[in-house]
Amino acid sequence: MAKRQRIEPGPGQESVWDYPRPPRVEPVHARVTIELGGRVIADTTSAVRVLETSHPPAIYLPPEAFVEGALQPAEGSSFCEFKGRAGYSDVVSGDVRAPKAAWHYAAPSRGFESIAGFVSVYPGRMDRCTIDGETVQPQEGDFYGGWITANIVGPFKGGEGTWGW
Repeated sequence: MAKRQRIEPGPGQESVWDYPRPPRVEPVHARVTIELGGRVIADTTSAVRVLETSHPPAIYLPPEAFVEGALQPAEGSSFCEFKGRAGYSDVVSGDVRAPKAAWHYAAPSRGFESIAGFVSVYPGRMDRCTIDGETVQPQEGDFYGGWITANIVGPFKGGEGTWGW
């Protein structure tokens, strides 16, 4: 297992190693956009983020931020020890379909009621996700959906050798 060396945050930055466990939900005071198939499919200033130790924030958007038809129910679910059972959606834009690229908690666990119905996407499966115009970098791996911006430092869970963190 790779050893983690906390990166010391610079001015205006935050370390994921200072995020809490269990996670915390807080508002995003920025414009959030998601693009797929060459067009903007979601746009909001009412997003929230979930902060959890060792993870870049997962950004959740209200469902009304998405254009009609962009989210189509998909089979399957997963379970988070903190947030509860997640359902999945395909993300669709024109002829482009990103299977199971979005997830939501219809009835999240106590303490996470504020994300009920809100939707997060895997930024690496979209054309582009932005926070206040900055293009987000996706979290490594194929399980977690963190959104990395210049003001977030790691190292981040998700890549090879990090499962035991």
